[in-house]
Amino acid sequence: MRYLFLLGMLAGNLTVLAQGPASPTTLRTDLLQHTDRVWHNGFVTNYTLDAADSAGFVGQRALIRSTHPSFSWVLSDPAVGSQQTAYRLILSSSRNTSQAAVGDVWDSGKVMSGQSVGVLLPADHRLDTNRTYYWRVKVWNGQTMESNFSPAKAFRTADRLADYETPVYPLVKTEEAPRSQRPIGQQGLVYDFGQDAFGQVLLTATSPAGSDTLMLHIGEAITPDGHVNTKPTGVLRYRRIPLVLQKGTHRYAVQFMPDKRNTGPKAILMPEYIGEVLPFRYVEVERPNPAVHIDQVIRQVVTYPFDETATTFSSSSATLNQIWDLCKHTIKATTFTGYYVDGDRERIPYEADALINQLSHYATDAEYNIAKRSLNYLIFHATWPTEWSLQNVLIAWYDFLYSGDPRTVAALYPELKAKLLLPLARPDGLISTRTGLQTPEFKKSIHYDTFDGRPIIQDIVDWPQQGVLGLGKKEAGETDGFVFRDYNAVVNAFHYQALRFMAQLAGRLGKADDAALYINRFNQVKKAYQATFIDSKTGLVRDGDGTDHASLHANMMALAFGLVPVNYHPQVLAHIRSRGMACSVYGSQFLLDALYNADESAYALALLTATDERSWYNMLRTGSTMTTEAWDTRYKPNQDWNHAWGAAPANIIVRKLMGVDALTPAYETIQIKPQPDTLRQASLQLATLRGPITVTFDNRPDAFRLTTILPANTSGVVYLPRKQARSRVWQNGKPVKALAAGTYWKVESVAAGRHDWEVR
Repeated sequence: MRYLFLLGMLAGNLTVLAQGPASPTTLRTDLLQHTDRVWHNGFVTNYTLDAADSAGFVGQRALIRSTHPSFSWVLSDPAVGSQQTAYRLILSSSRNTSQAAVGDVWDSGKVMSGQSVGVLLPADHRLDTNRTYYWRVKVWNGQTMESNFSPAKAFRTADRLADYETPVYPLVKTEEAPRSQRPIGQQGLVYDFGQDAFGQVLLTATSPAGSDTLMLHIGEAITPDGHVNTKPTGVLRYRRIPLVLQKGTHRYAVQFMPDKRNTGPKAILMPEYIGEVLPFRYVEVERPNPAVHIDQVIRQVVTYPFDETATTFSSSSATLNQIWDLCKHTIKATTFTGYYVDGDRERIPYEADALINQLSHYATDAEYNIAKRSLNYLIFHATWPTEWSLQNVLIAWYDFLYSGDPRTVAALYPELKAKLLLPLARPDGLISTRTGLQTPEFKKSIHYDTFDGRPIIQDIVDWPQQGVLGLGKKEAGETDGFVFRDYNAVVNAFHYQALRFMAQLAGRLGKADDAALYINRFNQVKKAYQATFIDSKTGLVRDGDGTDHASLHANMMALAFGLVPVNYHPQVLAHIRSRGMACSVYGSQFLLDALYNADESAYALALLTATDERSWYNMLRTGSTMTTEAWDTRYKPNQDWNHAWGAAPANIIVRKLMGVDALTPAYETIQIKPQPDTLRQASLQLATLRGPITVTFDNRPDAFRLTTILPANTSGVVYLPRKQARSRVWQNGKPVKALAAGTYWKVESVAAGRHDWEVR
């Protein structure tokens, strides 16, 4: 009997093996997953692409705009070490041919490759305009077992195609009911939607007589007595809108008039199929008499498609959890134009906003095309700060690193070279905007004309600065007293980092001569930077050439970008700690990067979870549910409550605290390097193009436990805190050899799948 039982078990296992790996999932075309949907004025419809064409339905679609799009998929194999060894992709002209597994447009045949991200349609095949296509893919695993074909994914091409153009989703609407409502005054009602968001109001009311007028107060803030704040500080939004009712019960679409400031020539305008929006949380309705009845108040929230479940984070710190939720909601809510903009005051793309927006968007959802679209826009619509011109290169590098798609940076490569600002350099490589080198030819090369009346680009360091936006001469602004000179440390730190990233981009694009040039250049700049700006007596970074003042900004930027020699780290870190959060919400991105890069996780965690005025917790305390433009209105009198450049903690929590980052494009090689310090527990699931990455830790004084789950077709490098020199690392219950790497144990070549780690 036992023999027969074992034979049965063996036969069952062989049957499972014979089934092969699961079919690929999450098929994307040019990085878009939902190319098969049809929308109508923000709402997804029941139409398929073919049915919409047959019915002559216009609507909106996520159209593919490239003649040779890319194809990506996820391997759903949880086994340890699971890898793809081959694939076969078929592209078909109809649903029927696709279901018959006939690639009449393209059949790749069996390709011996592990590539599952960015497989391009070959150059000898070309798509037609205004056509719907279907594609499927199958894979072979490490045991050469073959999967079934995936379900077909449809996409439609635009009426004009380019060699490459970034496709985007249309904006979408989500209807939300108030989370609470309460009476106020004699005939008033206040509806609270729980969180601020960009949207529109739909109201259903009954008027027995007709001609009754409701008075609506719509805004982001309330007063202490519970009314919508009709005179909010800064540029917090408020609208007073009368609504004349018809007799009977009717549903009314409340219209917002455009704001002159955020619908100007430099602003991103809302598309006609969406209409004008306003950021608001509260709606207060004043009724003229008790006979008028409010049946329903609905908010239609407008965003770019966002998957709330894609990335999740929780920890043992309630404050940190609140800050994560604040930042994640901010990233979703501020996608309302389909570009990265500065918030509602101007709705203008700025490079600095886009950089932080981009990193935090990657950290909260596996979406990559808004960053590409925003970069393409910013290249040709330059703003005035010097550092922000250089940040175009940083945005380009992160676009390539996280999306794995080189086509955007390849197309923009000549423009990116100009954004390095090399014509502003003196012989040792340091650059300056104040030495008369901004010729008309230079400004044309970076697509700069004028911005806010500034004829040339200028150094910014941080914002706002002393004496602007209502700040007096006695108010320090957000630059920590930075002393501006012709050659400044902050600008040149960004110049160095841009050169480093440009060298990597050039190498990835096969431009070996350029890569060598930029490597030589950034080494030259590093040498000149350290000689010019670092005080050998104090070890601190001076603000500029000709001053001994050492601001927080000069030191944190140099530390963030690797310009501070290791022997000066203690002095620089001590100085940084002494300055506190003496930077803006924008500057905090680089301050936290600098601290975590230098393994100063204790102070970094203290800043993330601080509760004083200059903290993310203070944003919540003041009543905002999106990150604010400044730490408080008194630091920037015209600030708004919907500014994603304050959402740095989203990417810092993922990249630094949890330590999950891409070492190679699209997370083919993943770094896991948690820096918990005193944080007891935390868990992260991060969405990527290759599937979700899961990291969970339990941090005790006597032991550190970590669980990692890497998606199929990846490998990892895992770092674990080395609390004691004699501690050992255990992997899946067995001791494993680990390399000592400073205050960490390092394990390389970690296979895909689940691994349980312990240091004790």
